[in-house]
Amino acid sequence: MNATVIKVGGSIALHPEKLRALCTKISEESKKHRLIVVPGGGEFADTVRTLDKQFSLSCIVSHKMAVLGMDQYGLMLSDLIPNSVTVSKLEEVKYFLDKSKLPIFLPSNLVLSEDPLENSWEVTSDSIAVYLAHRMQVHKVLLVTDVDGVYNEDPKTKPDSKLITKLSVSELLALKMRTSVDKALPRLLLKLPVDCFVVNGLFPERVEAVLDGQDAVYTLIKSDLL
Repeated sequence: MNATVIKVGGSIALHPEKLRALCTKISEESKKHRLIVVPGGGEFADTVRTLDKQFSLSCIVSHKMAVLGMDQYGLMLSDLIPNSVTVSKLEEVKYFLDKSKLPIFLPSNLVLSEDPLENSWEVTSDSIAVYLAHRMQVHKVLLVTDVDGVYNEDPKTKPDSKLITKLSVSELLALKMRTSVDKALPRLLLKLPVDCFVVNGLFPERVEAVLDGQDAVYTLIKSDLL
């Protein structure tokens, strides 16, 4: 499918006005590009993390709860993104795109029925967004978060760390450190032909630039399969 998946990270919701501006920009861009929004987990998934620590939940249950948290964030986004509509079936995506609507894919129905990914906290909405893109035959994913991209070292502890503007999936695996994407993502990208752009949604103009094929601050994780 000729479209782009945009995962809107839950971390941006910690900045309400920034999230509103991003949602407005995504709606505007959907008039020029075929876009599919996949929600992050945000505070909904963080609640599950807290409960998991308190009650030592099984991996299966905590995974299901976190995915359902993505649905909740998706419903919230549908209230903030003009001209959007929530969908939970793959066939609904193309239908609404052809109707010039912006589909927000609520993942729980598909992900929990197919159970394609490991049930662990190493899998977050990053990997789920890439899997959903693959199921929709989409090869471009924007992972919109609250950081500029992937760094060579942890920028929170190493202020002189450098932003990596482009790297292969193999190079991402070789970093062997915590980055701005989940740990399962590079292993998944070894098998799926998807390019990922990690971009800071606190600056909506960067999202616009990536969609328009212009220069911006981001990290491109280039698929070895494309």
